[in-house]
Amino acid sequence: MAVALIMVLVGIGSVVFHLMSPWWWTPIASNWHYIDDTITITFWITGAVFVAVVLFMAYCVFRFRHQPGRKAAYEPENKRLEWWLTIATAVGVAAMLAPGLYVWHQFITVPAGATEIEIVGQQWRWSYRLPGADGRLGTSEVRHISPDNPLGISPNDPNGRDDVVIDTDDLHLPIGRPVKVLLRSIDVLHNFYVPEFRAKMDMVPGSVTFFWFTPTRTGTFEALCAELCGVGHAIMRGRVVVQTEAEYQAWLGGQRTFAQVENGPR
Repeated sequence: MAVALIMVLVGIGSVVFHLMSPWWWTPIASNWHYIDDTITITFWITGAVFVAVVLFMAYCVFRFRHQPGRKAAYEPENKRLEWWLTIATAVGVAAMLAPGLYVWHQFITVPAGATEIEIVGQQWRWSYRLPGADGRLGTSEVRHISPDNPLGISPNDPNGRDDVVIDTDDLHLPIGRPVKVLLRSIDVLHNFYVPEFRAKMDMVPGSVTFFWFTPTRTGTFEALCAELCGVGHAIMRGRVVVQTEAEYQAWLGGQRTFAQVENGPR
């Protein structure tokens, strides 16, 4: 009886703790509220299954407890029960997968007119590249990476001459404008993650991955590396500053282009 009661309290207590918990997600600052909705759906489905299993176990512990003269019956197969469990499991898995697939489709479908920016990770810092006046990023190649050209921008590509290069400084973005983020790593696996944006993706050496989002509120947000990348992983941090369009343009006007960086210090 005591064991059954404890199991019932565990099931009920888990639900109460979830509903009254002071720990919840960081307030969102992008369009990806769909991510939160998907996680909430997953919590409710898995939570309902957890409570049902715990209560069923409590019932079994109480109902089939040891009593004098009672013997256990061994029943290795039950076709009806197996069919019900298979169908219920399939429905539960489909209910969790469907919202995720829908959100994933949106996550990789970049809207027309999104501004492309580039984020480059290396042990243990972030570098950024923004399009210049032409609105296009130039090409880059690993063989061009050097202390004077940490992003490997192709010096002979005219589209890259006016690219804005930001090395180990804050990334600034305008509010309300969709951004396609191109991700590169020049050494090991990294992952650029801003919790408030709900958008992240692995940065794989030799590949260019991407995600997109639209900042929805101004402020300064901490960027983290969400992939273990070596002894300095914990200090691989940066900041993303979301500003009004006027503030962003004023900041952008004070940044250096790749052509200016090539010509040496200011």
